[in-house]
Amino acid sequence: MNYTPRQIVAELDKYIIGQDKAKRAVAVAFRNRYRRSKLSLDMMSEVTPKNIIMKGPTGVGKTEIARRLARLVKAPFIKVEATKYTEVGYVGRDVESMIRDLVESSIRLVREEYMKSVNERAEAVAFKRLSKIVCAILNTNRAEGVEEVNPNQTLNGLSAGIYDEMQVEIEVKDQPKSMELIPGGAEINIGSIFGDALPKRMKKKKMTVKEAKKILIEEESEKLIDEDAVVSEGVRRAEQEGIIFIDEIDKIAGNSNRNGGPDVSREGVQRDILPIVEGCTVQTKYGPVKTDYILFIAAGAFHVSSVQDLIPELQGRFPVLVELSSLTKDDFVKILTTPKNAITIQYTTLLEVDNVKLLFTQDAIEEIATLSEAINERTEDIGARRLHTVMENLLEDISFNAGGDHPMIEVTIDKKYVDEHLEAIVRNQNLKKYIL
Repeated sequence: MNYTPRQIVAELDKYIIGQDKAKRAVAVAFRNRYRRSKLSLDMMSEVTPKNIIMKGPTGVGKTEIARRLARLVKAPFIKVEATKYTEVGYVGRDVESMIRDLVESSIRLVREEYMKSVNERAEAVAFKRLSKIVCAILNTNRAEGVEEVNPNQTLNGLSAGIYDEMQVEIEVKDQPKSMELIPGGAEINIGSIFGDALPKRMKKKKMTVKEAKKILIEEESEKLIDEDAVVSEGVRRAEQEGIIFIDEIDKIAGNSNRNGGPDVSREGVQRDILPIVEGCTVQTKYGPVKTDYILFIAAGAFHVSSVQDLIPELQGRFPVLVELSSLTKDDFVKILTTPKNAITIQYTTLLEVDNVKLLFTQDAIEEIATLSEAINERTEDIGARRLHTVMENLLEDISFNAGGDHPMIEVTIDKKYVDEHLEAIVRNQNLKKYIL
């Protein structure tokens, strides 16, 4: 589906509270890709993505906005941390590995789509293979006087899951383990070096019919898809639709107040990232990959350094700067109740497994939000992650004691319950006001 910017923001609103400027920026950036795809080839080559820098404290939704966008539009996406890369000449990951990772992610995405499209045919072939194995076991173990069954008779049982817990032995491919050549660097699969020159090694493995179904369907799906087409489409999508989220970019920004030291290495990493963002060709095991049309979204808190501390050339390649604000009490209230994956819904669903139904009152939600905001103000501002800390403390007793065979129990979480169970946290916060 070709989402309009308004539709993209509406979808992001279901999961992320506030930060409208950041949502609008990524929505426009992605829509521009669709607009570009409708241009003539000559004009298309001239239009490049407008990369984005998100500036804001941790836990306010920077990564989640980019990740949700990629999932929504089914675009290849990876998140990397700028601090994991080293300048050329140092041991560690080079910046080009982010492109290789993106291509791998893109090919995996395409392969899943292709395998889903042939799933029905693959399932039919896999079930026929498995029905012969199940049939042989049933006939071996049948009682005297009982008629033999044939494979066709077991097919319906396989579809209905009747034999799911039966133990069978099937042949599976023996996958050689990958080896890491350099710590933190690329991995290599010895088997893949020789490709199809060596015969595939097989080994027998015992498992349930349910597990065997999954393995055999996957095996048959691989036979039905064209691997060359998968790789070709995967590389195309990485080049034209890929999104790379570079987190902690503020950690490699130099600081004008410091001289020497690690700033040399920081600037070196920035200079290595520059050609990737500017547009270059990176060699991968699938062939050359152009980075000109990949959308880069960088993010950082920029507490110590500022965006202006990045080298000017790199700043110029991120023309869109978006500032994300700290979360307020009202934001926390909405986070606790509004999103599809709201924290209160998560905990309620989890504890229902053990027959405990949580009921959160509005005054309890308000109190949790107030406390979370206060802790963030007085200590480190970790955004929405603070809610996880507060909720874990709040529900520790219930989570620990839940379990066992008993009917559904309703537990109401109101303001009084919150005050009683978070008294220690509140007391510690009040004491910190008087500590210099």
